[in-house]
Amino acid sequence: MTQNDAGMKPFIQLILSTKIPKLALTLGLVGSILTTLVGLTIPLLTRELVDGFSVSISGWLVAVIAIVFIVQAVIDGGSTYLLGYTGQVVVARLREQMWEKMIRLPVSYYDQKASGESVSRVVNDTGIVKDLISQHFPQFITGIITIFGAVIILLVMDWRMTLLMLISVPVTVGIMIPLGRQMSKISRGLQDETADFTGKIQQTLSEIRLMKASNAETFESAKGKGGIKNLLMYGLKEMRIFAIVGPLIYLVMMAVIVVIIGYGGIRVAEGSMSTGSLVAFLLYLFQIVFPITSFAMFFTQLQKAKGATERIIGITELSPEDGRDGEELDITGMPVHVRNVSFAYEAGEPIISNVSFDAAPGEMVAFAGPSGGGKSTMFGLLERFYEPAEGSIFIGGTSITDLSMNAWRSQIGYVSQDSPMMAGTIRDNLTYGLEDAGSIDDERLWEVAAMAYAEPFIREFPEGLDTQVGERGVKLSGGQRQRIAIARAFLRDPKILMMDEATASLDSQSEAIVQQALSRLMEGRTTFIIAHRLSTIVDADKIIFIEKGRITGIGTHHQLIETHPLYREFAEQQLA
Repeated sequence: MTQNDAGMKPFIQLILSTKIPKLALTLGLVGSILTTLVGLTIPLLTRELVDGFSVSISGWLVAVIAIVFIVQAVIDGGSTYLLGYTGQVVVARLREQMWEKMIRLPVSYYDQKASGESVSRVVNDTGIVKDLISQHFPQFITGIITIFGAVIILLVMDWRMTLLMLISVPVTVGIMIPLGRQMSKISRGLQDETADFTGKIQQTLSEIRLMKASNAETFESAKGKGGIKNLLMYGLKEMRIFAIVGPLIYLVMMAVIVVIIGYGGIRVAEGSMSTGSLVAFLLYLFQIVFPITSFAMFFTQLQKAKGATERIIGITELSPEDGRDGEELDITGMPVHVRNVSFAYEAGEPIISNVSFDAAPGEMVAFAGPSGGGKSTMFGLLERFYEPAEGSIFIGGTSITDLSMNAWRSQIGYVSQDSPMMAGTIRDNLTYGLEDAGSIDDERLWEVAAMAYAEPFIREFPEGLDTQVGERGVKLSGGQRQRIAIARAFLRDPKILMMDEATASLDSQSEAIVQQALSRLMEGRTTFIIAHRLSTIVDADKIIFIEKGRITGIGTHHQLIETHPLYREFAEQQLA
């Protein structure tokens, strides 16, 4: 097997995995072939028409030519649609496969990959595959048929002139092969640069407020222009090759045409060839020239598609998040046990080391300690965004890894500092992710909104629950977003509540309202809290103090004041 064959096998397997619509593809290719075969008759009919000019114009011949043109146009239109349909279906199924895989990938994948790069793979790389299937591949097939058909007819018509014309073939191939290899390298570089550039601009635009607040327009402008300059560089490299390929092939073909016209003119003058035959010969020559010039584009697109295929397969072969299947367990009234858990984002750099603790049903457990100590990572492990490198987490006597991910997360409510929201309405955000979202009536939504003290401000909006919140909820204040997040948690009725200091970034008035809503939400639920301010956790049943990934103290506020020097220092600074 050649290297090229080895490179094509993954591409073919990927296309077949989409369950390509074979009927549409077959009919489309048959239509293209019929269009080509019908087109091959046009020069012969033209020959008869031209040779008949010396006698009289044949009405039936003109009618036949007109019918042939109409038939060719109809078949060509049908085949173009069917091939386009095939390409669109294939790319849609590829995108479905990639999207399904991407939303199933673990959080750790997105810790390392820019979201814009992944977007580029779903949109741009699959688009390249679509163009190859629906446009360039059919053109290549019909081009081959056209060339062979035209050459056979020309050999029958006049083998001497045909051999003269075929001299151009090795010259053209000699030009295309080395330039095609260069184009392959450039195309791969362009795809990578496009993905990188897409990732950078998406990140900048998603954090537009940070950029403007930091007066970083000049920096981002320079960075964006740098990416655009790199894209321009690859684009110009492509254009340089096209600028060489096009004129060279044109030069070769024009030289052949001039030679053929000159030689054919002599033959016509001698009487050994009719004028109609010379015209037909030239028409067949043009039918050969156009496919040959398009082959360079086909092989370039093929190389692009192979590169895109590698990236698409690279994503589809990634392991999805573990635990999609597992036990369905109601965890009401069950304690949480963390046993000897260790975790590291990078090998040799532990973030959590040998952590163990228990949380009784309905207990409020707070995590405190210096920044970077591992509190947020512990939350990520509890919610199974990450899996421990060592140790286990149990709910009752069952490891949480034995539960299905859906069963575990559906019983956890999470309220963070920034309360992330999806673009859409307040209703969309309250019901986000619920399987029965469509069946939840407004009465229930207003009920949970009231429980979260969100009802008054929602009713002030003219659209009420159907108010658009904007991208990431920018049309709402921080306190309003927090109360909607709390209402969303009420709607899910979680058994375990996780809060990352949900009032840390609020003004005093909003904080008081949100704190009341949180207190109501915490009633009867096992609650884990990340504390940035000790004033919010002085009444916690248990405070776990974490330093550099290790637990250095567990107890109530008063116990830690007595036994833990660093906690006592924190308390003196914040509660004095």
